[in-house]
Amino acid sequence: MTQEEDIAAEAAVEANGPTHSGFVALIGPTNAGKSTLVNRLVGAKVSIVSHKVQTTRAIVRGIAIHDNAQIVFMDTPGIFKPRRRLDRAMVTSAWGGAKDADLIMLLIDSERGLRGDAEAILEGLKEVRQPKILVLNKIDRVNREDLLALAAAANEKIAFERTFMISAENGSGCDDVMDYLANTLPEGPWYYPEDQISDLPMRQLAAEITREKLFLRLHQELPYSSHVETEKWEERKDGSVRIEQVIYVERDSQKKIALGKGGETIKAISTASRKELSEILEQTVHLFLFVKVRENWGDDPERFREMGLDFPK
Repeated sequence: MTQEEDIAAEAAVEANGPTHSGFVALIGPTNAGKSTLVNRLVGAKVSIVSHKVQTTRAIVRGIAIHDNAQIVFMDTPGIFKPRRRLDRAMVTSAWGGAKDADLIMLLIDSERGLRGDAEAILEGLKEVRQPKILVLNKIDRVNREDLLALAAAANEKIAFERTFMISAENGSGCDDVMDYLANTLPEGPWYYPEDQISDLPMRQLAAEITREKLFLRLHQELPYSSHVETEKWEERKDGSVRIEQVIYVERDSQKKIALGKGGETIKAISTASRKELSEILEQTVHLFLFVKVRENWGDDPERFREMGLDFPK
């Protein structure tokens, strides 16, 4: 940094106050609304959302600026009782993200309360040293007395720094969360450029967008044995981009489901994904989807690396 830049930086701090920055890990049961909340707080789509549980597979970082603070949200996979190798990798990734953060935000679905996985997560949090805040989501669906009882029950188990009641869907209460984080995270320089909203490579984000459309279209018919990879990305002279992606499934029967009768399903998925990618990239997108069978891809270490997960032994 030159002397002039040093002087300019010092002047900015004097005028606006010191900058703050830090990592906030969102953890919680599956389908608590973590991805919806991250997208809401960042102000742009950085994490895919579907009605299907366990949609988020690896940690996605969404970057938000609020006042003088840069807040890096770590959207972790939902924590649940793992059964498969992929499940174990996702849960391990979630707890690893929590332990790497400056602050942990536990998100609880107010309708479901502390039943099932939420209870186990509270027990696990007792072993994590970072400061923690409790965020009760979907408060528009629960009466106030039940919300207060839920907050009291959770705080009996863990010494939360603060409790917030929000709706990630409509934004209610989210400004209070941002104000708190901006004032609580440590002083320090920002980690990312001001205009960056995610650290996810564009090829991977494109694959995630298509996977979201796949889940939204086939959340009843297609099991979790599907994975999307962006295999080709070509910037063309006319300013458009050609993207080729492969949807991997484990059996021929799953391939038929993904394709649909006369290719109807894959065309609908491609159209929805292409539309959203065009909006994100602000350029014309030519998207080509292929469906291939790769048996037992869930036991292939390369596929785990592609998803940003460690391969569990």
